[in-house]
Amino acid sequence: MQLNKVLKGLMIALPVMAIAACSSNKNASNDGSESGMLNGAGTGMDANGNGNMSSEEQARLQMQQLQQNNIVYFDLDKYDIRSDFAAMLDAHANFLRSNPSYKVTVEGHADERGTPEYNISLGERRANAVKMYLQGKGVSADQISIVSYGKEKPAVLGHDEAAYAKNRRAVLVY
Repeated sequence: MQLNKVLKGLMIALPVMAIAACSSNKNASNDGSESGMLNGAGTGMDANGNGNMSSEEQARLQMQQLQQNNIVYFDLDKYDIRSDFAAMLDAHANFLRSNPSYKVTVEGHADERGTPEYNISLGERRANAVKMYLQGKGVSADQISIVSYGKEKPAVLGHDEAAYAKNRRAVLVY
């Protein structure tokens, strides 16, 4: 009988606590402006990246955002990093430097042209180029591993230049 009263009390108290925990800050503006989103609104962080999220949660959120932009594309038979991918790789380097417990695998890929041996080698050179770029930005070599798939894992199936261009890539996988 006493246990039933406790359970009934909990069934009433828990939803009330959940609703109270979801209440918003009365000083915050609710106009839905973009500046609020740019300052971390809705992420549990303020403009400085601080807030009610733990540092591990913040790192996980940042890693998820980086995974939305994690592919470096290459020109035909090339493995040099193009300047249009520098900012993206810099963001990954900053994250890895700030979070030394996180590791990344760089997957090197090639299009279907060329021998399997050549494509594996080219994929490895592409992955290694990304690794060297990240290390040049201060990321520890222990945080980066590389693997080459050559032409074995195409991003796009097709036999035209557009498909080939999408398959000549390196992918950062956390």
